[in-house]
Amino acid sequence: MSSSIKPAHTLKSKIFGHVWALITVVMWGVSFVSTRVLLDNGLGPIEIYIYRFVLAYMVVASFKHSRWLARSWRDEALLALCGVLSGSIYFIAENTALQYTFVSNVSLLTSTSPLITTLLVALMYKSERPGGGMVLGSLVAFMGVACVIFNSSTNVEIRPLGDFLSLAAAFSWALYSMILKRLNAVYDIWFITRKTFFYGVLTALPFLIGEPPSHDALSILVRPMVAGNLLFLGLGASLIGYVLWAMTVKRVGALKANNYMYLQPIITMVVSVILLGEQVSVIGYIGCALILGGLWLGDYLQRRAVRR
Repeated sequence: MSSSIKPAHTLKSKIFGHVWALITVVMWGVSFVSTRVLLDNGLGPIEIYIYRFVLAYMVVASFKHSRWLARSWRDEALLALCGVLSGSIYFIAENTALQYTFVSNVSLLTSTSPLITTLLVALMYKSERPGGGMVLGSLVAFMGVACVIFNSSTNVEIRPLGDFLSLAAAFSWALYSMILKRLNAVYDIWFITRKTFFYGVLTALPFLIGEPPSHDALSILVRPMVAGNLLFLGLGASLIGYVLWAMTVKRVGALKANNYMYLQPIITMVVSVILLGEQVSVIGYIGCALILGGLWLGDYLQRRAVRR
């Protein structure tokens, strides 16, 4: 039997990993539109983040509470870091950046997370260094992301504070994926997810001092549209999304998992057209083709290199 043929169970596991990645990215792509709906209804960005993650944490804690602390304080610190990187830092940096720079700048710079992950993997894991094919595919996909983002706006300027915060968000997500890979080898995914939500909310609470909850928050929350979108963000994009993402990273690795993040702008664009009536230009369609082509090219060249 050829050594290039992988065991059936390994192949099946990776296929599931890719399917879960697609489901997760679809939910996260839709979450941008849901967040916009909540913002339009009067909720603040930090307020929205805390509501959705508190909801997700309460659901997980209701059935996954046999272990409350990690096996060591070092691992507990890593779990806390996951909560900070993928929760409070990522979302607060991204939302705050929108106040200081253009939406197109924020979208483009936060989409560099897969490229940053590629660089970190190359520096930290010699056995998993990406080949030239994967790097080329990532660059093509990134150009597609830029086209999709500029579908609705070509107004791009350098605004240091907002752009720095956007890059900080991308870097924090890349680091989270790397740490998640290490924790996945030791702990149950539900335990990791619950701890991530807990530390994410805990470290976000101080930011409410600068952005107190809306004075009429209760009347806003009972609106069917608001409640529905919060349920989706809390139970779908947060709870299910983070669990599936952890499973994806465990099965296909942080590098391949993060490449799926390039698909987010496509999902957001499609949903915006359907629900918000936004228009898609020729450059938007070109961007979609480049993203899909880049992901296919990277995977094809990587598999071809392995066969050699």
